[in-house]
Amino acid sequence: MPYDPNLDKKLFGETKDFEMTRVTVSVNQYNEGEKKLQLSRENRNQDGEWKFAKLGRMFKDEVEAIIPLMKKAIEFM
Repeated sequence: MPYDPNLDKKLFGETKDFEMTRVTVSVNQYNEGEKKLQLSRENRNQDGEWKFAKLGRMFKDEVEAIIPLMKKAIEFM
């Protein structure tokens, strides 16, 4: 069965901005299945546009900033 974007629901989403990057915490559900937490990163390029990037490793200040968002997200799971 191919991916159908119409079946993908975003139940929660908040973004924390940093100097040159931002991290989004969201809860998603596909086709009424299990609710899942997603963490994603976007970096600002030289033109000021946001581009998706692999989350990878995080700095301590990033972790401290998104833990409260993750705790909020749990309420939607």
